[in-house]
Amino acid sequence: MIRVLIADDHNLVRQGIRTLLEISRDFEIVGEATDGEQALALISTARPQVALLDVRMPKLSGLDVLRAARSRFPDVGVILLTTFDEDAVVLEAVRLGARGFLLKDVSLEQLETAVRTVAAGESLIRPAVTERVLRGLEKETTKFESADLPDALTPREREVLRLIAAGFSNREIAEASGTAEGTVKNQTSSILSKLGVRDRTRAVLKALELGVI
Repeated sequence: MIRVLIADDHNLVRQGIRTLLEISRDFEIVGEATDGEQALALISTARPQVALLDVRMPKLSGLDVLRAARSRFPDVGVILLTTFDEDAVVLEAVRLGARGFLLKDVSLEQLETAVRTVAAGESLIRPAVTERVLRGLEKETTKFESADLPDALTPREREVLRLIAAGFSNREIAEASGTAEGTVKNQTSSILSKLGVRDRTRAVLKALELGVI
């Protein structure tokens, strides 16, 4: 069973999501939180595989919890519950390693797909989110040229790119994979070259756009 935490300060939202997930026997709700501090504490004690976090909660926001959890509990996949009303929030969430986004009126099929996908270690970034993220990046930086990925990423490069998307440094990636930091730097350089981008953030955004992570 997939262990799931639900964090939202609205009771109806929490209960609605719980009810949908409990229709299937594939999910176990290991905790419910009404604010960000409680959510972070439950991530520590209940150790869910997937945490569904409202973007706006008392005490700590969903982004605050994501920021704190990514270094302490990198194995927990975070899905943010949002209304997509702020490009900057979505952009920051992607940079912090959010694995997916869901609307609060999500259907059962969408919810189950999202939780299963993230529990499997993959990302579920809907096209609408990708478009917003790319627009947000264009607003705050100069435009960059990108390639059509003529050379496919290797499985190892895809894994490194996923870790980059989760916010890990080259050193952390090297330690996690048991390789030298120089090797990770070379892999990162290869990823940037294949994606036709200049830095790690643009690499993640381009990969999301192409659907390679």
